[in-house]
Parts: sequence; structure tokens; C-alpha cells
Amino acid sequence: MLTIYSDKHRLQHGKAELIDGTLKPCFENPSRADMVLQEVRSRGLGPVIEPLAHGLEPVLRVHDAGYVGFLQTAWQRWTAMGRDYDALPKMWQIRRLRAAIPEHVEGQLCYYSMDCGTPLTAGTWPAITAAADVALTAIDQLEAGQRGVFALTRPPGHHAARDYCGGYCFFNNAAIAAQSLLDRGAKRVAILDVDYHHGNGTQDIFYQRDDVLFLSIHGDPATEYPFFLGFADEHGEGAGLGFNYNFPLPAASSVALWFAALETALGEVRRYAPDALVVSLGVDTFEGDPISRFSLASTDFLRLGEQIGSLGLPTAFCMEGGYAVEPIGLNAVNVLEGFSM
Repeated sequence: MLTIYSDKHRLQHGKAELIDGTLKPCFENPSRADMVLQEVRSRGLGPVIEPLAHGLEPVLRVHDAGYVGFLQTAWQRWTAMGRDYDALPKMWQIRRLRAAIPEHVEGQLCYYSMDCGTPLTAGTWPAITAAADVALTAIDQLEAGQRGVFALTRPPGHHAARDYCGGYCFFNNAAIAAQSLLDRGAKRVAILDVDYHHGNGTQDIFYQRDDVLFLSIHGDPATEYPFFLGFADEHGEGAGLGFNYNFPLPAASSVALWFAALETALGEVRRYAPDALVVSLGVDTFEGDPISRFSLASTDFLRLGEQIGSLGLPTAFCMEGGYAVEPIGLNAVNVLEGFSM
């Protein structure tokens, strides 16, 4: 399988995130992608190529122009105030506060963020634009006839909504990839999110549309991040009603229960009959992940890949979460090898 990868991911290296009430070193860091790339190469998965530049137009197909403009200029505006440290919001626009976009960069950071775990740094902009190009180059390769392509995207993307960042995510790489497939002639695209955490951003982007089927298997938001989306009764709105499927599972759910949810999700994909599939590939469902509470073993990821492969669809895998750094490469590549069996 072909892998698309950019070294520019290393430019996003936040110093700290707010977690468990304290500032701690970011779980999402460059070593994650480095370990995956090492495993791709050591196991001979296939060629590794750099992405082609696609510009901002495909990004603007799914993200708000004001939000994109903020991300493009925020660091320069932040440092112009004499700050040489990472930018994190200090409040949020919540219930009964005005939904007005402030003029000040600090206010805009609060407006366009959903948490205090997604530091904006000197390297954020080049890293996130490179990640979008990685995803889009994977779609180039699907269009050229590849059956499956791995977009080693970092930073991840599935928590990024149309107009806000969060959960380590700035641009929604999987959504950009899916929209690009549609813009190139696909009539229907499915997105399967297997990360431990609900893909709230992807759901937000496509919730009122019927040309993208979104399915997510994740920890129950009653107890798990992102808490405020991902419930089973969220089915879509308007034209999108019936095209959003959430499978929230209790923390510590068994492997059997997880795969039962996967079987149901894959059945919905088959019923939808899409032209292509995008997989938000999080491997934080692993039994040793430090910020998740499922119990998949490394061998279970082979089975996951094999079952996705059974759909027989052109498939782009976009890397999402996975924070047990040592086995992240093994688990991710197991999915890709299982798909290729």
C-alpha cells in the first residue's frame, strides 16, 4: 500500500495541554507519526511519497473562510504582542454569550477553539496545510486507480469542525478528503471513524448532507471526550437525516462488543453503496492507550483492516489518534496490512 507522508508534521509540537486539571506535555506529538512511518518502512508496506501542494481551495470547501484566515495569521498576531509561547484559549463562547467574533487575536482564539488541549504554535500553519495536502494526495492516488492509500496525517483532524479547532485537530483531513472525492465526480462517500473519541468535527461538517454517510464507533460521550456530541440519537438533519450513525460504547467495553458495532456500521456502508470510503484511523482503542478505555489488542487491528477491506471499496485511510506511542506503528500498520490481505 502506498503511504503519503510529510516531514512538516514535526513543525506542530505543542509544549503543553490542559488535561486532568493541570498543564502536561502534549500526548499528541511528533513521535507518533515517526513511529508509524518507521513501522511502515520496516514491514515493507509499500512506497512512501511526499504530498503534492493543492492550495487552500479544497480546505475552504469544508472549513469557514474566517476560521481558515484566523489560523493562517494567528501566530504572527500572537507573537506581535510580545508572546513567544504557545497560544491556548482562556475562555469560550458558551450559552447566552454573544456569538460575535472578537477583533483581538486572543478573543478569536477563544471563539475558534473548543478546548484547552490544542496549542497553536509557530509551526501550526505549515503542519496543518501539509497534512491537508497529504490527505488530498491520497485522493489523487485513489483517482489514479489505487485500491487503498494511507495518508499519514498529523496533526489529526476529526475533531476539527467547520469553524473551530479542538482535540489536537485544526483542519479536518478526512472531511477534506471526502469532499475532494465528491468534487472529482463521486456521488456518494462514506466516512468510517474508528477512533476512541467521537469525530464531532466530521459530524458537524456533513450533518445536513446526504452525499456523505458518517459512521463513528467511540467511547460514550456521557463519560468520554468530546462529551457534547456522539450520542446514538444524532441521525442528521434536513437532507442529512438518516445519514449519520453513532455507536457510543461504554468505557471498558469488550472487544466482542466493539466488533459487533463495527459489523453493524459496515452493514450500513454496504446499504449506502458509496463510490469510495474514507477511514478516520484512530488506534487509541488499543488496550494500552493512556487516554482511552477500550481493550483491542494489536492483533485485533489486523481483523479491523480485513473487515474494512471486505467492503471492496477504494479506501483512503487518514491517521487520527493513538497515544500509546511505542505500539502505535504496529497497530496502524496492522490495519493497513489486514485491509490488503
